[in-house]
Parts: sequence; C-alpha cells; structure tokens
Amino acid sequence: MCGIAGIVDWQSNRKIQPKDCERIRDTLIHRGPDQNDIYFAENVALIHTRLSVIDLLHGRQPMTLTRNGERFSLIYNGELYNTEELRKELLSLGHRFIGHADTEVLLHAYAQWGEHCVQRCNGIFAFALWETKKQRLFLARDRIGVKPLFYCLQKNRLLFGSEIKALLAHPDLDAVIDKDSVAEIMLIGPGRTPGCGVFRNIAELPAATCGFYDREGLKLKNYWQMKDRVHHDSFGDTVENVRFLVTDAIERQLVSDVPVGTFLSGGLDSSIISSVAGRYFGKRDIPLQTFSVEYKDNGKFFQASKFQPNSDEAYVLRMNRFLNAKHHRVVLDSGELVNGLFEAVEARDLPGMADVDASLLLFCKKIKEHVTVALSGECADEIFGGYPWYRDREIRERYGFPWAQTTAYRQSFLTEEFSASIDAEAYVDERYRQTIASCSVLPDTTGEERRLKEMVNLNLHWFMQTLLDRKDRMSMFSGLEVRVPFCDYRIAEYLYGVPWAYKDYQDTEKGLLRLAMKDLLPEEVLWRKKSPYPKTHHPAYLAAVSARLREVIEDPDAPLLRIVKKSALENLLKTDQSLPWYGQLMTTPQTIAYFLQINHWLKKYRIKIV
Repeated sequence: MCGIAGIVDWQSNRKIQPKDCERIRDTLIHRGPDQNDIYFAENVALIHTRLSVIDLLHGRQPMTLTRNGERFSLIYNGELYNTEELRKELLSLGHRFIGHADTEVLLHAYAQWGEHCVQRCNGIFAFALWETKKQRLFLARDRIGVKPLFYCLQKNRLLFGSEIKALLAHPDLDAVIDKDSVAEIMLIGPGRTPGCGVFRNIAELPAATCGFYDREGLKLKNYWQMKDRVHHDSFGDTVENVRFLVTDAIERQLVSDVPVGTFLSGGLDSSIISSVAGRYFGKRDIPLQTFSVEYKDNGKFFQASKFQPNSDEAYVLRMNRFLNAKHHRVVLDSGELVNGLFEAVEARDLPGMADVDASLLLFCKKIKEHVTVALSGECADEIFGGYPWYRDREIRERYGFPWAQTTAYRQSFLTEEFSASIDAEAYVDERYRQTIASCSVLPDTTGEERRLKEMVNLNLHWFMQTLLDRKDRMSMFSGLEVRVPFCDYRIAEYLYGVPWAYKDYQDTEKGLLRLAMKDLLPEEVLWRKKSPYPKTHHPAYLAAVSARLREVIEDPDAPLLRIVKKSALENLLKTDQSLPWYGQLMTTPQTIAYFLQINHWLKKYRIKIV
C-alpha cells in the first residue's frame, strides 16, 4: 500500500509550489516509507509515497506510459487481486510490460479501457491518473471502500490525498469545523456520513465512485452497487460457492514479494484465513506467521457477557497447535493504551473508536517488526450476518442504526448553543432513511428477508466503513499493509442474494460460512460463539482515562468544553450506568476515552469552530 496526494490548479497566475508538495508528501511518509517521488507538469502535481510489496524494482511511482498519442501518469494506493488475468488480456491486445507490478497493469488497463477499467478490477484501491493531452484527472476508489481518498475543491483547484492531514498540509486550507462537523462527531462518530470529511470543505470520495476533474469542474459517478437478485442455487451449491469464493479471495491476497502474516484472534474469521494461508504457504515450504493481541492481567478481570462470552487466549493456542504456525503474542498494558489514544487520533485525523483504535495501532507496530503484509478478518460479520442485530429479532426490528440507539444520550453532552442549533434526531434519522431508501430489494421481498437486506446495506455503508477506516489508518501509520479477504466484492455480491435461512444454517451466526469451511478448523473453534475484537477489562484503564478527563474538565481553556457541557462530563465520570456509545465496542470507558480524543483532536489540529 502507499500514500497518494496531488494538486490540479487551473488558475494561471497561481503556480504549484514544490515546497507545498514536499510538505504534503512528508505527512504521508508513514504510509510509504520505502520510496517517494513527485510528478510535476503544467497545472498538476502528483505525489506518491511507496510501501514496496510487489515488484520492488519496477513498481516505483508516479508511473508514466505513452500510448496512442496520450501520456498517462498514475499514482495508486492498493492491490489488484486479478493482476494476472488483466495482464494476459492486455498482452493479447498488444500491450507490453517491463515488470510484474500491479501498478503497471492498472496503468495499461486505463490506457486500454479508460474509466471502464475500474469495473474490471478486483482489488482494493484509490488512484489518480493524469492525461496530459486531454488535460484531465481521473480519480477512483474501490467498490467496498477499503482504501481512502479525500479531496477539497477550491476555486479552480482540486487537492486530494489518502489522508486528511495531507490536505491540511497545504497552506491555503485551514482546519475548520462547523455545526455539521460537530453533529458528525457527537451524533454519528466514530462513524461518518458516507462522503463526509468532517472538516469544512473536505469530502471523501465515496466507495465505488470514480470521475474526472478538468476545467469544467469535478464530475463523479457511482460505478457499482449491491443489487438484489433471485438466488437459484441449491443449499449444497451455495455452500460450495461460498467455499470457493472465500478460499480464492484469501489465496489471491497472499501474493506478495515481502513477508506475509495473519491476524489470529481464535475467532471464526481470522482462523479461516489463517488455515487457508497455512495450507497455501505449506505447499511452498514457507512457515505461517500469526499474530494475536492480549491485555496485561486481563484474565483476572475478564467478565463474560452476552456479547463477549469468553476470552481469546485458549482459542488462539488451539489454532496455533492445529496450524503449527510461528506465533507472535502481543501483550498491551493500560498505560500504553491510554497514551495510544492520542496517537490514534493523529493516525485517523479524527477522534475514533478510543482504545479499540489505540490497541490496533499498537498491535500493528509490533506486527510490522516481523512482516510487511498481514491478512485480517474484517467484514465477514457484515456480509455473513454475524452481528447480534442480524439475529436478535428485537434489535433487528428496532428503528434506526442498530449500533447507535442513543441519540438523545449523545445530544445531552452538547453545549446549549450546539444543542439548540442541531436537530439531533432529524440529523441521524435523515441518514438512516436515505440508506434504507437506496437499498436494492426485489419487489416481492417482504418481512424478515427485506429487513435483513436493509441490515446488510446499513452495515456496508456505515458500520463496516468505520472498521475499514480504523484498519487502514492504524495499520498504515506503521507502514503495515493489512488486507481484508472478506471484502472481496464477489463475496459481497453473491451473499447479498443468498436467503437468510441459508446464512443462518442451524440457527447459528454465520452458520453457512462455518459449514462451508468446516474441515479447515478444529471443532471447538469452528463452532465458537462470536466474540468481538478484544478490549481491556482492567480497572486501571478506566481509572486512567477518568483521571485524564478530570484534568480536561478542570482546564477552562480545554477546547472540548467549546462543544461539550462540563456538567455532562462530570456526570459521565460519576455514573455507574454503562450506556453504549457505539455498539458494544464502546461503553463507558470508551466513551470517556472518546471525549479525550475529541479534546486532543481540537487542540492538536488547531481547529477553528465557526
């Protein structure tokens, strides 16, 4: 993976300054520590920082190709998983290649098919391509939205970059937020409205979107969406198709010219990936490296719950005995987690999922000491229906985002000024209704099946995007590429049409996936009840974040107090009631930590509130 950024400026008396481009480049070095370069031409600068993964010699960017009288220059962040198929087709059409980098294949694919190349790509990507003769920039993002791309439109100028910090590095763009930004942070956060960059004048290119920027402006279009269809496959054929799609997605994502490992929590999704990877590497006499994260003394304080019935350690050990893998155990303590909260904000450029972010950031730092690429199990729950809100009828039928049912609670923290100017219920409700209205559902689909299609869309466009944001920013902060095989769009497309009765085989969460991959796992792991990403249960963590928030409350100049009521924060520290802020991943300790992150964000980024 890499970092990309750029400037296209049509104003004749305003030249693109190399020092501005260098400042932008330097904000993205963590994404691409191996190489960096800047392409300059009249009206345009393309900036790239490279994490070398495929074809270390010939994959350098920006990459340029002249074909049929046009000069194409590409900067690209991502991986293509059907590179060889595309290469063979392009060879048959007369293209010739210098190396085996997927960057070169993507560049030739655009030269051959133009904007339609994105529909041929199976991968995760965000890229920008400049056509010199036509004087236009093409931007594109992958179907699921795994790789990020933010942009800012100013008068006759477009700024874009992999991360918000790259845009804010330009001297003409200030860090400003308004009441809509506050609504995003306080009512939606750590999620974001699709396409919203939270900062004023900053947007994100939505998933499955591409378009051109030229002298006429920016014109974007959606090139893919989940479409409902009649599912004709028998249950047995469905099981076989799922097995093929999942196995094929994992194996395609193991291709690399640098060391690869897997996350391993002992849960179903990471165990499936590790098992397929173990077989794949075993055929090549390469040992599999697996990685797990734990918290110091967590065993003493862990309390089983409906949502987290058991801890991971025993299942991690069982899987590693099964795989005979080279395992790396990362243990974090409460002090590290608290300090990591602030670094996680700087990685994400926004307040995020509190210690859930911080722990992943610290975990990825440790993983990077051993491998450059790792595979993770994100998005299986969204696609196969693993979350409680898919299977608990009461939660499923409840109106609104199932992971954010506390809008009134969230609003209660706002200052009187912001509470009066923001219609909290309407702000959230509008986004919910728009998502439901955009769902593709066959006309005769009713009742439970219709509601579950809506749930898939809510998760795909909202909850899953929050997790993908987290995954990308926390891993790339240390130059670690984390791939997500369950985000293969072929899996999402196929499973969207599969009836719920198939997915919920034996009335078990992700029962279809378990059955399809049953011979790859020990029985106790195969049928283990879902357990979420691990978080600390140590009382020292709650004590530490509470003490930090008290310091903020006592500081009359704390920027947090410009948008949040001091009395509400004091009540939060006193309460023994644990209300979820963002599903079960964020309850009282994480809510306290989230306010610490907001305060740090406002101060670190010197944000002006208008």
